[in-house]
Amino acid sequence: MARHTPTTCPCGLPQPYENCCGRYHSGAAAAPTAEALMRSRYVAFVRRDAAYLLRSWHPDTRPPVIEFDPGLTWTGLEILGTSEGTAFHQSGTVTFRARYRDDGRAGSLHERSQFLRVGGAWVYVDGEFIQ
Repeated sequence: MARHTPTTCPCGLPQPYENCCGRYHSGAAAAPTAEALMRSRYVAFVRRDAAYLLRSWHPDTRPPVIEFDPGLTWTGLEILGTSEGTAFHQSGTVTFRARYRDDGRAGSLHERSQFLRVGGAWVYVDGEFIQ
């Protein structure tokens, strides 16, 4: 799993944030795949960008607000697998492991996320936690 430095995006890809997930957060571009949206949503959690998380969430499952845990710091993302979710699909899944520190204790979130295209844009629907 790639660690990010100040010059690379926290999503794990070797590009600067501005050229990677930052362009999706700013609205300059739309995530072209379910995996790209997953990565950009992880970075939105890292950066505590509630507006982007809400914009990229399916309207049927979107919560009214997002509250961030002040003791939680996201430390790394590992994409474990994808199914569909390309420009040729209307749905897709991304299985990932996101690592974090919660008040100094290390942990991880392992999830299989569901994505759909709505109005041509990828959105997060929901996720299934994996033990």
